Amino acid sequence: MTNDDLLKPAKLYTRTEVLAKPTAAPAAAGVYGWYFDTPPGATPFEEAYAWQGWRLLYVGIAPKRPTPGKPPSTRTLSHRLREHYNLNAEGSTLRLTLGCLLGLELRRVASQKHPGTAKRRTFGPGGEQRLNEWMATHARVVWHECSEPWALEHEILKRLPLPLNLEANSHSSFHADLTALRAAAKARARSLTPLIV
Repeated sequence: MTNDDLLKPAKLYTRTEVLAKPTAAPAAAGVYGWYFDTPPGATPFEEAYAWQGWRLLYVGIAPKRPTPGKPPSTRTLSHRLREHYNLNAEGSTLRLTLGCLLGLELRRVASQKHPGTAKRRTFGPGGEQRLNEWMATHARVVWHECSEPWALEHEILKRLPLPLNLEANSHSSFHADLTALRAAAKARARSLTPLIV
C-alpha cells in the first residue's frame, strides 16, 4: 500500500493554514492523516510511521461511509479538519483522545440558556484553548482526495501502526490502554458538577 499524499507528503499543513479563509483544505471527500513531532502523553511514538521528523499517529475520513437507507453525508475534508483543529472534544474524537492523553480534565457542559441539559463533554473553555495551542505547535495534517475514503482508510489501518485510532484498530498495541483512559475520563466527567458555559 502506497499513497504519497499521505505517506510522503510534500507539505504538512498547520492549524493556521487549515483555519484560514480560504482554507488550504479542499471541499472534497478524502482520507486525512495527522502527524505529530512529539508524543501526546504515553502514546507509543517510536513504533509509528515516520516522515521527516514527524510521526503519523491517526487517520480519518470525510465523509463517513454511507449508511444504507440514509442520504449520503456532504461533509468534506475542509469541514472535518477545521473541526479537529478548532471545535471541542464532543465534536472530534481526535481532540477527545489528545486531551485525555495530555491530562486535560473532561467535563460535562451546559449552556446558560439550558443549564439542566449537560450532555456534551468537553475540556471546558480553558482546556480546549490549551489543546488548540498544543495542536498548533505539535500537530500537522495531510490529506488525499478520493471518492470512497473508507476503503483507503481500512487499508491503511491494516498496514500501519496508528496508535490514536480506536475504531477498526483493536489490533493496535495501544488500543486497550487508550480505551481505558478515555473511559476513565468520561466516568470522572459524569461524577463532576457540569460547567455552565
